[in-house]
Amino acid sequence: MQTAIDTEPSDRGVLSSWTTRRWLRTGVATTLAVLAVLGSLGGWAMWRTSQITSELVDRRSPALIEAMRVEQALVNQETGIRGYGLSGRSDFLQPYAHGVTDEKTALNLLRPLVKDERAAADLAEVERLAGTWQRRIARPISRAPAGEAVRLATERAAEGKSDFDALRRAMARQQDHLQSERAAATRTLRRAETLRNWMFAVIAVVIILVAALIFEGLRRGVTAPLTRLGSAAREVAQGRFDRSLAGTGPADLRQLASDVEAMRQRLVKELEFSEQARRLLDEQAEDLKRSNTELEQFAYVASHDLQEPLRKVSSFTQLLQRRYGGQLDAKADQYIAFAVDGANRMQTLINDLLAFSRVGRVHNDHQTVDLEAVMSKVLDDLSVTIEETGAEITHDPLPTVVGDTTQLGMLWQNLLSNAVKFRSPDRPPRVRVRAVCDAGEWTFSVTDNGIGIAPEFHEKVFVLFQRLHTKDAYPGTGIGLAMCKKVVEFHGGTIGIDAEHTLGTRVVFTLPATGSSSAAPQRGAQQ
Repeated sequence: MQTAIDTEPSDRGVLSSWTTRRWLRTGVATTLAVLAVLGSLGGWAMWRTSQITSELVDRRSPALIEAMRVEQALVNQETGIRGYGLSGRSDFLQPYAHGVTDEKTALNLLRPLVKDERAAADLAEVERLAGTWQRRIARPISRAPAGEAVRLATERAAEGKSDFDALRRAMARQQDHLQSERAAATRTLRRAETLRNWMFAVIAVVIILVAALIFEGLRRGVTAPLTRLGSAAREVAQGRFDRSLAGTGPADLRQLASDVEAMRQRLVKELEFSEQARRLLDEQAEDLKRSNTELEQFAYVASHDLQEPLRKVSSFTQLLQRRYGGQLDAKADQYIAFAVDGANRMQTLINDLLAFSRVGRVHNDHQTVDLEAVMSKVLDDLSVTIEETGAEITHDPLPTVVGDTTQLGMLWQNLLSNAVKFRSPDRPPRVRVRAVCDAGEWTFSVTDNGIGIAPEFHEKVFVLFQRLHTKDAYPGTGIGLAMCKKVVEFHGGTIGIDAEHTLGTRVVFTLPATGSSSAAPQRGAQQ
């Protein structure tokens, strides 16, 4: 709208500082004022037309119609009186009686309709002449017997004719006046309708012009500058960071363009810094790649080259123990036992470390896994331990999830073997596995009645090589729950110790649900 207004040079500086809101506010206020004036004129034209129509329909036309009905009723009275006066037959009085009733009805309807002075005078003259004729002629003859009625009609024939002719002329004048007033009201209505139609045509033209001006003003002052700014911004977004953004239009749009331009310049600086950082990261990535290669080589050495001499050390120390056990002194037997135990523990530790390092790297075959089948295999592997300890392991129907079968098997193996291993000495182990689906994920819990875990160690037990007991009390390397945490997090879940469970230990972990697992139990089955 700014560019569409022709202003003096002294005014352009002031108008150039106007914002889009001010332009819109001014334009809307002006438009509303014009529409209010036009609406008032249109409303007045409608009101005027309605008033004239009501005057014509409700008063002028009904007044003329009722005046004609009065005339018809008086003519019926005169016809009945004249017939009765000439023949003496009483059946001629019926039109007279009907005419009297019709006259009263029509006059009662006509009186409220004649409001101006001339119409009221005409009605009064008609009523006066009609009353004179009825008093002198109609009522005396209608009340007289047949013979007397003929005589009175003959005697007053001339007077009756004279009075009724005067009444006819008065009714004719009244109807002429009413007809002329009705015609004048009709002409006034036509002029009012013409004025109304022209008024609404002008309003329509003005609305169209205002709409066109608003559209053109918005196009020049808002949409065109925004389009140019958006096009320039898209070019910058596509990578042309050398493209400067110039603003046009109202002050706030120019300010917006200035802010976007400042943002572009800052982005250019940030990109330069990011490019330097990227080069540095590339160098670090190369270093990490070399380091990972070296770690893989170390893992290969640990899994092959170190295993062989370790097995040799273990084999020969065991051979020394079998062949010379009891032949040397007690210290020698003790040293040999230490060597055998150390070699076996080192071999177990290396195997566990290799298994831990393979999680997410070697075993990474995501597919549909039936946890029921995995649980059955794990229970079969632990059958000897379960039988020796008298353990009882029960579980809910387990679902089907997406993951790696080997890793999920290690998860259940470690959780169940821990539940049996850390049993209470005064009661047989009881392990309960529950599965609940809620909000698109499965929540599993492994609950035992063992020795439990103190609250201060709930986070520590998931750290690599963290042991809460000596190897003599409970064998192991302290890597089982760390392995479980790595497996669960690799599958997109979480794992922890339920702090609210006190009798024994409850390990709770989650796995993402799949569409095929809807048959498993829902929330509410967990104790």
